[in-house]
Amino acid sequence: MATAVAELTRTEKPTPKQRRDWLPGYLFISPAVLLFLVFVAAPLVAAFGLSLFHWDLLSTPEFAGLDNFRQLVTDEATIRAVLNTFVFAIASVVTHIGIGMLLALGVHRTMTRGTKYFVRTAYFFPFLVSWAAVALVWKYVLDPTFGLATHYLSELGLPTTNWLASPTWALPTLIVVDWWHTIGYTFIILLAGLQTVPAQLHEAARVDGANAWWRFWSVTLPVMSPTIFFATVITFIGAFQIFDPMVIMTNGGPDGATRSIVQYTYEKGFQSFEVGYAAALSLVLFVVIMIVTGLQFRLSRKWVHQ
Repeated sequence: MATAVAELTRTEKPTPKQRRDWLPGYLFISPAVLLFLVFVAAPLVAAFGLSLFHWDLLSTPEFAGLDNFRQLVTDEATIRAVLNTFVFAIASVVTHIGIGMLLALGVHRTMTRGTKYFVRTAYFFPFLVSWAAVALVWKYVLDPTFGLATHYLSELGLPTTNWLASPTWALPTLIVVDWWHTIGYTFIILLAGLQTVPAQLHEAARVDGANAWWRFWSVTLPVMSPTIFFATVITFIGAFQIFDPMVIMTNGGPDGATRSIVQYTYEKGFQSFEVGYAAALSLVLFVVIMIVTGLQFRLSRKWVHQ
């Protein structure tokens, strides 16, 4: 018996023919592996190495150990930047999934083929425009003196404010701008997911007496759960790395109310030349995204239907 178990568990060495058969596979994946090593693994290792030093790009690096990481815990600007980024990312996920689903349902169920094509194009087009152009346009629209939003609100007799200079409204305004710019991507993903829901399931639910709400809750959402999960993960990762609108529209202000962790990393690395501290910030960004994404995958076991 022991001999039989040993034979079953014994790892056989690959033959020369098997190695030759594996060669095309290795060649096919080698470009992806090379790109990963050059643009992901190597920068990550370099960032960790730099985080252990004090360096201003001009003088000789001084070994600092974990001083940069200790400073992170007590740096109020870092804590606020992380909180701002979390608020922005969570709001982005909620608005993108919620409003994107409503748009997808409306387009999928109630519109003609030509209208669907027009709406898909109209909502997806802003996503193709660069963040820099979008931020500049919206900065003009929201200008408190001659902006279009100020003009039309005044014409309607509604109160106006300097949206981007208000500590209360600056971050929500950027969330709205992000929604306008990127909702088309989420909308297209969710619309594609809706089109994969078999019509037979809805017909069976209708025969069983289920109304529209229960069909959506019991049929549409479970079938679409992998698509919703993908959209949630991608939206959070993209939102947590937000940079352009904060720099162009508010420069992190007022008083740090809109500064993101990526912007703060840029400021420390390329304006204050605290390279070691900036590397530590970049590692925090990496770790946070990894942890949140891991939690999303963990929790997905309870609600994502394969």
